[in-house]
Amino acid sequence: MQNTTSGTVISVKRQWWLKINTKMIRKGALDGAIFPHILKVRYKVDGKEYVRRKWILTKGRVPMEGDAVGVVYDDLKPDKIKLII
Repeated sequence: MQNTTSGTVISVKRQWWLKINTKMIRKGALDGAIFPHILKVRYKVDGKEYVRRKWILTKGRVPMEGDAVGVVYDDLKPDKIKLII
């Protein structure tokens, strides 16, 4: 069964080396390019604290350090998560 909790972003790193082009035809090197980020998130489940890293790929706003994010976890494996941004 899945549950949700809130977590706190403790670090954000942009992966400059992995460029993903979102346009078929580009006018410049960075036209339509997006870069994935790795978020390190701290959250608690049943009093135990976890810290996990997750890759995110977004064209929108990337959470900053200290921002709250939603965390979806499995009751049997709380270290396996999905982020709600």
